[in-house]
Amino acid sequence: MPTRQAIDLAYEKNIDLVEVSPLSDTPVCKIMDYGKFLYQQRRSQQKNKVLDTKGVRLTFKMGQHDLDIRKAQAEKFLSKGHKVRVELRLRGREKAFRNQAKELITNFINQLSTGYKADKSIEIMGPTLSILIYKK
Repeated sequence: MPTRQAIDLAYEKNIDLVEVSPLSDTPVCKIMDYGKFLYQQRRSQQKNKVLDTKGVRLTFKMGQHDLDIRKAQAEKFLSKGHKVRVELRLRGREKAFRNQAKELITNFINQLSTGYKADKSIEIMGPTLSILIYKK
C-alpha cells in the first residue's frame, strides 16, 4: 500500500502508523495503537527479569579466612538483589554435631551486614542444613 494511503487510513481509524522493520529494502509499517504496544513491551521485559537463587556452601571445619570469602560472596549476591541459600553439608562423624552446625550457620548470617532477612528457620534435609536469606 502506498505510504500516503496508509497514513490516511491510520488517521481515519485514529490509530498510529508504526514502522516495524526500518532496515528492510521497502519500509514495513503497521497500523496499531503505539501506546498499547509500548505498554506490552514493558510488561514483557518486566516478566523476563528473573532473580536467581545463588548458593554459598560452608563446611564444618572451614577456617575463618574461607568464611570471610564466603561472606563477601554472599553480600555481593545480596547487593545485586539475588536470594542466597547458605548450605552446610555434614559428612561422616560430623552428623553427630548438628547443634554446632546450626550455630555455625547462625554466626555466619549474623556476620553479614544488616538489612538481610531469613526466609525460614534452618532446614535439615538429611545431612544438609540450609537456610534462604534475601534483602529486606
